[in-house]
Amino acid sequence: MSSTSEQLAARSQVNEDYPLSAVPLDARKSIWSLAPLLIGFTLYSGTLFAGGRVGPAFRFPELVSLIVAGNLLLGLYAGLLSYIAARSGLSTVLMARFSFGSVGSRWVDFLLGFTQIGWYAWGSALMADLLNQLAGVPSSFNWLIVLFFTYFFCSTAYIGYQAMDWLSRIAVPAMLVLMFWSLAIAARDVGGLTGLQAIVPTEQLRIGEAITIIVGTFVSGGTQATNWSRFAKNGRTAFWSTLAAFFLANGLLIFSGAFCALVYGNEDIVQVMAQQGLLFWGLVLLFLNMWTTQDNTIYAFSVAGAHMFRTNKRTAFVLGGATVALVLAWGGIYNLLVPYLILLGTFIPPIGGVVMADYWLLRRGQFPTLLDQSQPPFNWAGIVAYLIASAIAWAAPGIKPINGIIAAVILYFILSKFVLGTRKTNAMN
Repeated sequence: MSSTSEQLAARSQVNEDYPLSAVPLDARKSIWSLAPLLIGFTLYSGTLFAGGRVGPAFRFPELVSLIVAGNLLLGLYAGLLSYIAARSGLSTVLMARFSFGSVGSRWVDFLLGFTQIGWYAWGSALMADLLNQLAGVPSSFNWLIVLFFTYFFCSTAYIGYQAMDWLSRIAVPAMLVLMFWSLAIAARDVGGLTGLQAIVPTEQLRIGEAITIIVGTFVSGGTQATNWSRFAKNGRTAFWSTLAAFFLANGLLIFSGAFCALVYGNEDIVQVMAQQGLLFWGLVLLFLNMWTTQDNTIYAFSVAGAHMFRTNKRTAFVLGGATVALVLAWGGIYNLLVPYLILLGTFIPPIGGVVMADYWLLRRGQFPTLLDQSQPPFNWAGIVAYLIASAIAWAAPGIKPINGIIAAVILYFILSKFVLGTRKTNAMN
């Protein structure tokens, strides 16, 4: 390859946010850049609806315990993956080359990319539905609203990390102020803690199902938080930034949805703000929380797509993914949220379990320097471990995400040792 070609390839990596290589040390970011971006990612209206699904099924003290437990699990899972990303400079789809194989990792690309497109489509449809309810926009204009926001929200993702960083620095503080303002009014309306404790559950939901829904709200995003945590200066910055986003910020939204469902019978804090006389500020909150999550979501899809097709043209997948999401939104994905969350909470966590087991248990905290170095097309230990762990998560009683992660870690470690032992035996023969 000529020096000119090498320079063009290197420049493409920089301009496209390193979709096929480790992020170099001179491109790393501080916690003040990374944390707001990740927090903005988790401040998503879909999480409010999940909280509203869980809230009416439990008394208030038990509800808080479930929210803390579910989001702590989610935060630790995402934080540990982010730690690996910062140490290696790699995204989850790049790490998957080692645990699933250079060809087998394309399944991870597809699975993670598809889930993000589903979220993106749901978010675009949500904008239309809420504008119908809050601003009185006729439903006949929904196709146009979905079209506009589908492409508008991906503008910062098209530009890359820098644009999403600055958007989050402005939007996150504003969103937090608006949410606490509304929650304070709701606490006054219900009569404080005494009033909350007096509310009797009106729905039925098992504890395992509740935690699966809580984790499922952002387990796909947590698995792909590495798209941004790989830019962290060190593992500690990545871990604490991610934990703050997925435990505290995502937990706040789950709590807000559950709280509003208990007090007003409505899980959407934006609609609740309209009931509280804060319609304008509710629309501001809606716009900001959708934009800061939607751009991260389509960015995650673009990284997975660029890796699947082994191209540096990440921005092409931003526009292509938005177009697929547009078709899904027009096709009615908006009505399938809860089943979608349960599927995510079942089939996504085993991916992270395999990747973490590969990094810490098999490779002792060190990936190969070169991504293509001695990587077979298929790492059957990772593929088989993922399939069995997913089946266990789906069928076994208990909390599906925990079952899937633990099963994936144990199975990958055992199977990888067996595969290595078989290779050594074959080599000796």
